[in-house]
Amino acid sequence: MRVALEKPLIAPQDRGALAKMVMVLLDHWHLTTEDQAALLGIALTNRAALTRYRKGDIGTNRDQYERVGHLLGIHKNLRLLFPQNRALAYRWMSTRNKAFENLTPVEVIKEWGFAGLLMVRSYLDKARGV
Repeated sequence: MRVALEKPLIAPQDRGALAKMVMVLLDHWHLTTEDQAALLGIALTNRAALTRYRKGDIGTNRDQYERVGHLLGIHKNLRLLFPQNRALAYRWMSTRNKAFENLTPVEVIKEWGFAGLLMVRSYLDKARGV
């Protein structure tokens, strides 16, 4: 039986654009290096990975693509929910929220990992009626 080799999910130039986009987004959210690493699922001790993201290298790890996709989805939801208030859209991730037991969305993601990321995304999807 032959096993087909998987092709990369995304072309290299598109991976670079995604990596750079998500880093600009994390900067807009004014997150610490620790928070950025947590949201991307990177060990805090691996600062080199954050540097690679800034240079446009996201690698080929499926988990990284999914995290970036959800983070960009969260951003899209916030921009649609607060179209006239970009500052609120950018600070929402660091604002305490009763829906998350008074934690910030960033804290939810740090505490629950990928499941927390999905919780935040789902909350915003529901808020938009998606």
